[in-house]
Amino acid sequence: MKRQIINIDQKLCNGCGACIPNCPEGAIQIIDGKARLVSDLFCDGLGACLGHCPEGAITTVTREAEAYNEKIVMANIVKQGVNTIKAHLEHLNHHGESELYNQAIEYLNENKIVVPNISKTDEPNCDCGSADVQEKFNNKLSNQVKIPKIVSGCPGSLSRMLNPISTSESILETSSQASQRSELRNWPIQINLLPLQAKYFNDSDVLLAADCVTASYPNFHREFVKDHTLMIGCPKLDDSTHYIEKLAKIFELNAIRSLHVVIMEVPCCSGLLRIAKMALEKAGKGPKIPLRITVVTTNGQIKQ
Repeated sequence: MKRQIINIDQKLCNGCGACIPNCPEGAIQIIDGKARLVSDLFCDGLGACLGHCPEGAITTVTREAEAYNEKIVMANIVKQGVNTIKAHLEHLNHHGESELYNQAIEYLNENKIVVPNISKTDEPNCDCGSADVQEKFNNKLSNQVKIPKIVSGCPGSLSRMLNPISTSESILETSSQASQRSELRNWPIQINLLPLQAKYFNDSDVLLAADCVTASYPNFHREFVKDHTLMIGCPKLDDSTHYIEKLAKIFELNAIRSLHVVIMEVPCCSGLLRIAKMALEKAGKGPKIPLRITVVTTNGQIKQ
């Protein structure tokens, strides 16, 4: 299995930082005057940062991508110096990747490399809306919730999902709010922004929905999203070839239990089912991942 990932030419990079705001995953940081990919776990290889480098230092490369191996990643990270090691450890910690963090520490100890001190947190506090933060938020909402601390500005943050409430405020849930509560387990949800590997994919039931369904079906969260990992996209306006390639990689790299495709009754929407079937076939998971389909009418009803 091969996948794309960005490559930063350190000879060309001048450390201007123009690439950083265009990396939704927060995988690029300026360290020792150069842009560094601090963790390819969070690089989806889409190249959103491409074209924003005035020196042309960023390209994409294709390499083998079997199951993510933290110790292999660390072998590359340590070559870039102690500050890159520190940034990588902090990135894992802030995303709640405790298992990978421990593997990284183990690698450093095995190779007699000094473990740098980092600002460690008890809970993940990156504001990119990780599944861990989202799940903890939903579990606490039945009583009183304090919104997790926001530490950076990557897109799709939990703070933006709860826009009217500041980090110093708390909210109480009423019975009415409970019935309208978001059932999201993961973020991001748009196919183009999804990582290739994530904890919320493993042993999960995936919901692949046309984006129009989210606005058309009134009980979308309670009937479809609940207990599912959500992906949304438009088969007409988006690049279907890219969707097939990306979904195939996600299906191959993660242990997914089932796939539920929800589309609108309009003709263009049927393309999403075709994309799903082709991605399953390309990943060699057609017989292994059960697929079901639901069609929603334009007036918000389930079409039998």
